[in-house]
Amino acid sequence: MSSIDPQYKPQEVEAAAQDYWQQNDSFRVVEDPDREKFYCLSMFPYPSGHLHMGHVRNYTIGDAISRYQRMLGKNVLQPMGWDAFGLPAENAAMKNKVAPAKWTYSNIDYMREQLQKLGYAYDWSREIATCHPDYYRWEQWFFTRLYEKGLVYKKEAEVNWDPVDQTVLANEQVVDGRGWRSGALVERRSIPQWFLKITDYAEELLTELDKMEGWPEKVRTMQSNWIGRSEGVELDFQVAGESDAELARLSVYTTRPDTLLGVSYVAVAPQHPLAARAAADNSELAEFVQQQINTKVAEAELATMEKLGMDTGLKAIHPLSGEEVPIYVANFVLMSYGSGAVMAVPAHDQRDWEFAQKYGLPIKQVIKPLTDDADCDLDQAAYTEHGLLVNSGEFDGLDFDAAFNAIAQRLEDENKGHRKVNYRLRDWGVSRQRYWGAPIPMINCQDCGAVPVPEEDLPVLLPEDVDFDASGSPLPKMESFVNVPCPRCDKPAKRETDTFDTFMESSWYFARYACRDQNDKMLDERADYWLPVDQYVGGIEHAILHLLYSRFYHKVMRDEGLVSSNEPMTNLLTQGMVLKDGAKMSKSKGNTVDPLSLIEQYGADTMRMFTLFASAPDQSLDWSDSGVEGMFRFLKRLWKLAAEHQPVTLNSDISQLELTAEQKKLRLKTHQTLDKVGDDFGRRHAFNTAIAATMELVNAISDFGKASAGNDNDAQVVQEALETVVLMLAPIVPHACHVLWQYLGHEEAVIDARWPEVDKKAMQQDSMLIVLQVNGKLRSKVEVPKNIGKDELEKLALADEAVQKFTAEGTIRKVIVVPGRLVNVVVS
Repeated sequence: MSSIDPQYKPQEVEAAAQDYWQQNDSFRVVEDPDREKFYCLSMFPYPSGHLHMGHVRNYTIGDAISRYQRMLGKNVLQPMGWDAFGLPAENAAMKNKVAPAKWTYSNIDYMREQLQKLGYAYDWSREIATCHPDYYRWEQWFFTRLYEKGLVYKKEAEVNWDPVDQTVLANEQVVDGRGWRSGALVERRSIPQWFLKITDYAEELLTELDKMEGWPEKVRTMQSNWIGRSEGVELDFQVAGESDAELARLSVYTTRPDTLLGVSYVAVAPQHPLAARAAADNSELAEFVQQQINTKVAEAELATMEKLGMDTGLKAIHPLSGEEVPIYVANFVLMSYGSGAVMAVPAHDQRDWEFAQKYGLPIKQVIKPLTDDADCDLDQAAYTEHGLLVNSGEFDGLDFDAAFNAIAQRLEDENKGHRKVNYRLRDWGVSRQRYWGAPIPMINCQDCGAVPVPEEDLPVLLPEDVDFDASGSPLPKMESFVNVPCPRCDKPAKRETDTFDTFMESSWYFARYACRDQNDKMLDERADYWLPVDQYVGGIEHAILHLLYSRFYHKVMRDEGLVSSNEPMTNLLTQGMVLKDGAKMSKSKGNTVDPLSLIEQYGADTMRMFTLFASAPDQSLDWSDSGVEGMFRFLKRLWKLAAEHQPVTLNSDISQLELTAEQKKLRLKTHQTLDKVGDDFGRRHAFNTAIAATMELVNAISDFGKASAGNDNDAQVVQEALETVVLMLAPIVPHACHVLWQYLGHEEAVIDARWPEVDKKAMQQDSMLIVLQVNGKLRSKVEVPKNIGKDELEKLALADEAVQKFTAEGTIRKVIVVPGRLVNVVVS
């Protein structure tokens, strides 16, 4: 390429680069055991139909990392796909009178085209859509395997019911008592649900967090808190006068057995069998229980909501003292957590204290502070700290640890309790009463019970040609789908009409990318070549839901022999939100920005560069129209600077040339910048500071050109500097760099170029910058030879015009020379 138009025309430039990549299949990758692999993955999108700036930022970060790692010579995989099942398709079907499948596939085609316009280096041959049978058939197969292993079960369970979306929500999907998608107030219902035993992996999920140094501490802390490991005691209260053996024993779990002698009542959930027993002949209690069962409440609300309860009239017998305490029904006890019953110690638990104050229940102190100056006023609040036992008989005077062990031992000796490790984490409910999801591969037979669909009958296809309305899932109404013979007895049976929670699909997609064309099994040996993912990029809002489920799913796949690694992702980058006018972009606020219109105006490279320059990846990005225009101006300037340079063949060792001080200075700047940018990219992902440093180098090239004599060595150092700029920016603005690299004289594409090496010789400076001070205040700076002597440096400082200005009217008392740094002239 002998010349280029000095005017930067992004549409032409980007079309040329993208045509080259497509014709040469530049981003297709195959496994190569002789090369170091690098698997970079950004969280795949829901195909809503339109990219937003959050997508652009997420995928630009991932693409810059991928392209940089490729330049290091690694075998890089960067795939893309679609998290395609979910409620938005159903909502769109009702609104637009179009089947969810048709709406989804149309959106996928459109969004793929949008992503391609941004120039992301995706291996599209590995593209997956989770709504395609080729994908979800293996999810169904895996579910049946887990069922056979006992890791899947079905039970009647209290769930969070979203009355608008007509589906069950996981606890994590309830935000401030409302559905995370619809915003509707969530109800509590009891229906049959399928569960995965994630609790069987709770300890490993927790302990492995300590080894995951490549994950942000905040995410690890969030997962640790959600798993919620605690050590305590499970103990039994006997129900006075109860003849039914199952109801006579009331089990509770506590992490504070040291407070056991302070129990003044026991509280049970409204759904507890004892509540039903007591309400059977108490209409007032029955009304209260029913009211609480129907109350819309999530776990997050328990701490702040008003505490309500009613005495059942039943009594519980204390396991140590033998005293009888009342049993209350209370709205702050959830049947889905533990046994649905808690022991209440008002003196040492604030929730119990508030309830006792409201209903006039005894508040008995059994813990006193370790020191006399500690605040302990039970008329004002519960004392919840550890301390020494009082009013506890033989246990008086013991501290927390001693009391824990002594009371636990006493309960174990009397067969009234035992030590237990408990987890806040609950099993993963995967049933959803919605249509647009993968069918759960189970058949319900009156004689055989729940029977897995045989492997040869998989996948259970989701009917895609359906009439969808607001009355919920059409599957239960489709006789051709529901009515099937039992696989075991061949009698008439009913197919499961629930579909999987969409987090099932996103919990293993990263593994399927490795062998997307494998039709005979879920995964093959290629999964072990690529996994774990080396760099995962996505929002921190997925810290608990998607990321925890993915870790669990990966471990189960490992135990099934499908993968060998323990964790799915080695490094995690959680990018910040995109804001405008200080608020998160949203249609309701009218502050969104359309990426496509900006691409048409400025080009994809300008968009990419702005999203990486405006802030560090893990910080929020505040949108700025002027910032976008600034990036566009910089690219135009760089383009013009390169176009005005006449390319030359770079000398194999420029450091051997006889260079002037100015030429050496430009080389120094070039390699200082390269050294910094390499660190910013590789260690810190600090693309913003890398871009800023590159801009400074471009300024230095421009300044050098203005003073250049136009000799051969000038051309050499400028060629080196421009090539370095193009290579450093190639992961960020790949289209412009593709064309500029060719213009600078290279036959290979910049996508196949290697990251440049820092020339240590160029970093060796012949001169240094010395600060000149008068009475400790900066007055001037001067560049001097590196080997300058102390006396000569002092003379130079005293001869400096700025220094003389501030010493003329005083007497020089002393000159302090700090070699290599500064000269300070002391004047009085």
